Amino acid sequence: MGRPDARREPWLRRQLPAWLLGPLLLLLVLDSAAAYWNALRFSDLAYDRALHEVGREMALHVKHDAAGQARLELSDAAGRLLLGDADDRVYYRVTSADGTVLGSLGELPAAAPAAPPTDTAPRYSRQQLQGEPVRMLVAWMPTEATPSAPPAQVLVQVAETLHKRNRFAWEMVANVVLPQLLLIVMATAVVWFGVAHALQPLQRLRRALAGRSHLDLSPIATHGVPGEVRPLVDEVNDLMGRLGKTFDFQNRFVADAAHQLKTPVSGLKAQIELAQREADPQRVRHSLQQLSISVDRLARLVRQLLSLARNEPGALDAVQLRPLDLNAHALEVSMEWVPQALKRQIDLGFEGAPQPLVIHADGDRVRELINNLIDNAIRYSACGGRVTVRVAAAEGGQCRLAISDDGPGIPVAERARIFERFHRLLGTQQDGSGLGLAIVSEIALMHGARITLEDDLDGVGNTFSVFFPLAAVSSLTAFGQAADSAST
Repeated sequence: MGRPDARREPWLRRQLPAWLLGPLLLLLVLDSAAAYWNALRFSDLAYDRALHEVGREMALHVKHDAAGQARLELSDAAGRLLLGDADDRVYYRVTSADGTVLGSLGELPAAAPAAPPTDTAPRYSRQQLQGEPVRMLVAWMPTEATPSAPPAQVLVQVAETLHKRNRFAWEMVANVVLPQLLLIVMATAVVWFGVAHALQPLQRLRRALAGRSHLDLSPIATHGVPGEVRPLVDEVNDLMGRLGKTFDFQNRFVADAAHQLKTPVSGLKAQIELAQREADPQRVRHSLQQLSISVDRLARLVRQLLSLARNEPGALDAVQLRPLDLNAHALEVSMEWVPQALKRQIDLGFEGAPQPLVIHADGDRVRELINNLIDNAIRYSACGGRVTVRVAAAEGGQCRLAISDDGPGIPVAERARIFERFHRLLGTQQDGSGLGLAIVSEIALMHGARITLEDDLDGVGNTFSVFFPLAAVSSLTAFGQAADSAST
C-alpha cells in the first residue's frame, strides 16, 4: 500500500490558485458594483436629456387664446411622437403658474408651488408610480411667445419608466465585467499550470528523498532546486551531516565498548568457573579476590567509556562554559589525590600561580581532565616517585596546566599516537584501557585548548601540558564580583 499522503493533491497547487482567485473575485464583485453604479449614472445622464426635451416640447405646446387663457394643445400625432416609446411608458402633467392643470397623463403627484421660482433648473428624481419605479423631471419652462401673449412659465412634470435605462446599464456592465471575468479565468488556468510546472523540481526532490534508505545521510543534490527552496535543502543537508557525525560517534562507541568489554567479561567468566571447581577455601578466597580486582577494572573501563562518549566532539552544543579559576580548581582536584599518592608512596606536589587564572570552562569536565592526567601520572610512576601539578600564566593570552611524573619516558615516535583511543605503550606492566589520554584530548579540544607532551625538566619522566585560553576582561570582572559575593 502507498503512503496515505501520496494520493493527496499538492497543497501549494491548491492554495496558490485559491489565494489568487479569491482576491480577484472580490475585486471583480467590487468592480461590478462600481461599474453598475457608473452605468446607471451615465444612463440617467443620457436619457434625462431626452426627458428634458420631451418636457420642453410639452411647454411649447401650451397656447394662449384671445382672452389670455392658457391651454395645452397636443394633437394625436404630436402625442405619439413625444410620448410613444416601445420600451417605456411616459406620463406628464403641465400646470400653470396659478396651479391650473393644463393637461396630464397618469396620476402624477402635484409638485407645483404657488408661483414660478426664480431658479428654473430642472430637478430629476426616482419615484414610484402605479407600483412601478419611474424617473421624473420637474421643471419650470417657458411657453411659446405669440403676438397676443408674452411667454409664460409653466410647471412641467414628465415621468418615464426605467426599462431601457436598466437595459442600457446592464449592457454597459456586461461590456466591462465579462472581459474581466474571462481574464480571471485565463489567469487562473495559467497560474494552475504555471504552479504545476514550477513545482516539478520539488516533486523530483520528494521522489528522490522517498527512494532513499534510512541509512543514507549523504547530502541532497541542490542542482535544479529553486532558489527559494535551496536554503531549506541546505539546512536539511546540514542536519544530515550532524546526524551522520552523531551516528558515527555512536557506532564507534558501540564498537569500542564491545571490543573492550569482551576481554574482561570473558576473564570474569573464566575466574567464576575456576572458583566453582575449587574445593579449597583458600583457593576460593584467592579467586574471589581476583574477581574483585577484575570487577574494579571493568567498572573503571565502563566509567571511561561513558566519559569518552560524554566528551565526544558532537557534545559541544550541550556544554555550558562559565568563568573558572583554573588555579583554585586544579588545587582542589589535586588535594583529592593525596590519599592515593600516599598509598603508592608518591610525592604529589602542587605549584600554583600567584593570581587567579580565569578561563571559560565546564568545571566537571576540567576536573575529569585533571583526574585522568594525575591518575595516569601516579599509575605509571614508580613507588617513591614524584608527581607535580603546576598552573602558571603563559604567553599569548593563555594559561598552562602541567602534570609532571617520574614514569617511563614516552618515545618521540609514540607521542603522536599516545592520545589515540586504546593505544598503550608496549612493555608497560600497569593495568589500563588506553582511554585516559583520549578523554583528556577530547576535553581539551572541547575547550579550545592545546595539549603537548615533552620530557620532564629533570630528564626523568614526562610532562603533559594543557594550554587554555584566558577569559576576557569582562569575564574576569564578573568572576571577581561573584567571588566577592560568595565570600561575603
